[in-house]
Amino acid sequence: MDIAFVVFLVIGLFILLSSFFTVKQQTSLIIERFGRFHSIRQSGLHLKIPLIDRIAGRVNLKIQQLDVIIETKTKDNVFVKLKVSVQFMVVKETVYDAFYKLEFPHDQITSYVFDVVRAEVPKLILDDVFERKDDIAIAVKRELNEAMTTYGYTIINTLVTDIDPDIQVKNAMNRINAADREKTVAEFEAEASRIRIVAKAKAEAESKRLQGQGIADQRREIARGLVESVDVLNKVGINSQEASALIVVTQHYDTLQAIGADTNSNLILLPNSPQAGSDMLNNMVASFSASNQVGEMMKKTERKKPKNESKNTRQESQTTEETAENE
Repeated sequence: MDIAFVVFLVIGLFILLSSFFTVKQQTSLIIERFGRFHSIRQSGLHLKIPLIDRIAGRVNLKIQQLDVIIETKTKDNVFVKLKVSVQFMVVKETVYDAFYKLEFPHDQITSYVFDVVRAEVPKLILDDVFERKDDIAIAVKRELNEAMTTYGYTIINTLVTDIDPDIQVKNAMNRINAADREKTVAEFEAEASRIRIVAKAKAEAESKRLQGQGIADQRREIARGLVESVDVLNKVGINSQEASALIVVTQHYDTLQAIGADTNSNLILLPNSPQAGSDMLNNMVASFSASNQVGEMMKKTERKKPKNESKNTRQESQTTEETAENE
């Protein structure tokens, strides 16, 4: 077999095999003929003319994501870093535009994101940036759609995934939040303390009321017992004064007995002699007699007053009449 034939056969086999190619799913392939656009091939097995057609490039039809980090300033002069995630794709109908009109799509998208974010964020204060991050994302998506549609790209979604202020600003915000929470805690503690004080005062008032009622009931029962004791003594020929004195002396000795029953008591009752009870009884009887005499004298004085006042009234009326006659 001639060597030239073998070489020719090998070259022909290589050319034949290189004429066939495959395109993966969700991928478009650009075919150029003599350096000029010829066709777009989708997924599957395809054939091209060797040495005439060539594969110029491949376009990914999957959804892609580009993360862009931008540092900008807010309206209240706070520097903040934003992370914007852009999800985009190329549709089959615009593969030509995506391949031939735009060489570096990532750089183009990044430039538009920078432009929109640095136009929107300086209009807002820092707190509004956190609250209105969705508005910023919508503005970025709207601007990118208008710009990238021309180049064959469609924007699926834009997300502001991170907002990172300066570390000193974050510390200040944390201190403000902590102070506000401490203020709330102090208010709740003060309210709880007030409730406890009011409840304690009400409990003490109720306790005093019940204690006073108990003391009143006790004194009422004591007085009732004294009246019954005096009635019993009157029945055996002892008058009320002597009965009262006898009851007081009895209570005196009951008190002495109660004091003596407590071995740890340091109370000393004066006078504390055997004659003290007798002296107390005599003094009380004498004081009762004196008080009765004073009471009788006051009653007599009250009876005499109306007569003297009537005489004086008559004299005054006579004097008035005489004066009128003389005039």
